[in-house]
Amino acid sequence: MASSLLSKPTPNSKTISFSSSLATPLPWPTKGSASIKFHIRPRRRNPSVQAKIREIFMPALSSTMTEGKIVSWIKSEGDVLSKGESVVVVESDKADMDVETFYDGILAAIVVGEGETAPVGAPIGLLAETEEEIAEAKAKAASSSNTAPSTPPPAPSSPSPAPVPAAATVSSPTPAKVASLPVSDGPRKIVATPFAKKLAKQHKIDIESIFGTGSFGRITPVDVEAAAGITPKSSTSNVVSANVASPAASAPPKAASAATPPPSIPGSTVVPFTTMQAAVSKNMLESLSVPTFRVGYPVSTDALDSLYEKVKPKGVTMTALLAKAAAMALAQHPVVNASCKDGKSFTFNSNINIAVAVAINGGLITPVLQDADKLDLYLLSEKWKELVDKARAKQLQPHEYNSGTFTLSNLGMFGVDRFDAILPPGQGAIMAVGASKPTVVADGDGFFSVKSKMLVNVTADHRIVYGADLAAFLKTFANIVENPESLTL
Repeated sequence: MASSLLSKPTPNSKTISFSSSLATPLPWPTKGSASIKFHIRPRRRNPSVQAKIREIFMPALSSTMTEGKIVSWIKSEGDVLSKGESVVVVESDKADMDVETFYDGILAAIVVGEGETAPVGAPIGLLAETEEEIAEAKAKAASSSNTAPSTPPPAPSSPSPAPVPAAATVSSPTPAKVASLPVSDGPRKIVATPFAKKLAKQHKIDIESIFGTGSFGRITPVDVEAAAGITPKSSTSNVVSANVASPAASAPPKAASAATPPPSIPGSTVVPFTTMQAAVSKNMLESLSVPTFRVGYPVSTDALDSLYEKVKPKGVTMTALLAKAAAMALAQHPVVNASCKDGKSFTFNSNINIAVAVAINGGLITPVLQDADKLDLYLLSEKWKELVDKARAKQLQPHEYNSGTFTLSNLGMFGVDRFDAILPPGQGAIMAVGASKPTVVADGDGFFSVKSKMLVNVTADHRIVYGADLAAFLKTFANIVENPESLTL
């Protein structure tokens, strides 16, 4: 038989002790009564489950996207939404994409309207679960829009007190005014030149009471002499003190003049970049940090032109032929298909994905023919037509334009005989193809003939691709183009 007593808890105690005398032996050694203590942690209160007003965020539609533009709202305020339903069309840096909702609810408020931009992760709409929450959601949207413009004004007011001490120091040469300059509350770090410290010690002046006129408030010998009541020996000292104080005062005008844009031509119009143009500009600037070199190679195209006339009725394009030839050459020279992204190592890509530059309204995009070396010519042509249609409709998915390992740019259809292309970031090489034109050539026996030739220029990353590598690749490419029977296999 067991009898148990509950010990009296002490005030503010979080421990409850149970004392008991047990008739049955315990599996562990005990003496008399066993005292067992249980430490009880304060129980967390679970908040009551309430309906939430959820935010629809600006999604990151690509790895390079930092902000998005609202093209159009598919749904209007007050519409009932179901999970997975398209709500808004967003313009990323490469394409327009539908954004779906992850929850059921009511579109209570539109925070970012059509034509406006928002950074990735910012709320663009509010979703309410019930009709009773619509008013609260609209109030929340209104408050957020009102607080957004009210925060920037304090920023310009903060630096305004800074020039006041400098102006007072320059305009007040008397020692009394120098010592009585306003000092900020609390201790401040004293920065003085070694000679200024020596002078302050000689004249028995507390250096902490001196306000420096040098750069970033540094105390100069002139400041110490002024505090000691010593007049400058000559006018040259005034010139020196003015020059010492001038860098801090003259720096802002120089910075302002450097940042001032050149005057615009009368009657000109400033047009801001579209999201795609801004992305292209960013990529081009990033390319400037890569050391590149260029190699040109003439290629005879008579055999390729004959093949093109045969396969053209079947829907094969010249772009598909060139992409297939480049892919087959890259398979034999994988270093040209490699990429260097960190400047410390490079990657041999397992796939040969040919990106082809396409000019569309308002920008440039590079749809990618993935595994171009493994697809037959006809399937490659069908895939290319599908990508071009999606690109011009701005409906490409991210993996359809950002997975290229080698880029092909063809301006031959415009009659351009040669040009250099800028290397896209994250790729090892880009090929620029000019127009095929009749050219007079001489054979080994000295006989002249006319053959069609096109000039191919390749820009490559010199960190991973060397001149011999690129020359060997171009020779292989030329052999495939001049003997194109393998393209149809």
